[in-house]
Amino acid sequence: MTDVTRRALLIGAGIAVPGLFLSGCATTAMPGDMTEALRRLLAISSERAMTRLVADNGFFNDPQTRLTIPGTAAGDRSGAILGALLGSVPVRRELTLAINRAAAAAADRAAPLIFDSIRSLTFSDALGIVQGGPTAATTYLERAIGDRIIDAMLPEVGGALRQFDNQSVLGPVLGAATGINVAAIERTITTQAAQAVWRAIGQEEAAIRRNPGRAGDPLVAALLAIG
Repeated sequence: MTDVTRRALLIGAGIAVPGLFLSGCATTAMPGDMTEALRRLLAISSERAMTRLVADNGFFNDPQTRLTIPGTAAGDRSGAILGALLGSVPVRRELTLAINRAAAAAADRAAPLIFDSIRSLTFSDALGIVQGGPTAATTYLERAIGDRIIDAMLPEVGGALRQFDNQSVLGPVLGAATGINVAAIERTITTQAAQAVWRAIGQEEAAIRRNPGRAGDPLVAALLAIG
């Protein structure tokens, strides 16, 4: 998804992105203001995180979001078999890049779910979130979405991993090895990717909390000032 497309998505979802916020007085902290400010905080954090992640090799280039090849936790004997097949450095390198690119495509696919959820999000304890930890709002959003993000991202990860043919060094690994539970590996990678998305959003939220002016939104800055 291009930056233009993502910007259009956010506007369509009823959430302003940096540079498009409505100006206005933000000196009060009524409940409605808190809800709107938290939504904006999450929208800004998510937009910045997603833009970074879906960039070329965005997942791979950031040690905090880079995915690794699933190990024995992938399920059944899949991890052990996969490990045995990955003795070749070129295979490991290509597979690592592949799963990180698949994660980026999956994150892009999950963007509508994330931003639509932000738009409709309500907060049972808005003040508690405002005064909470550096990623309190992100944690709240993560819990609100739950496993729906896995469901949104899984098809993209599966499609990306199954696209390799015999011309790719991954073809024999993912195609010929009948002992590999590909579905379990796909879900493991998707779960890792979803966790990386939340870490990235949380990092952006924490950065804004440290410096509220960085949000570029007066309502967010005013609300965080009371924290």
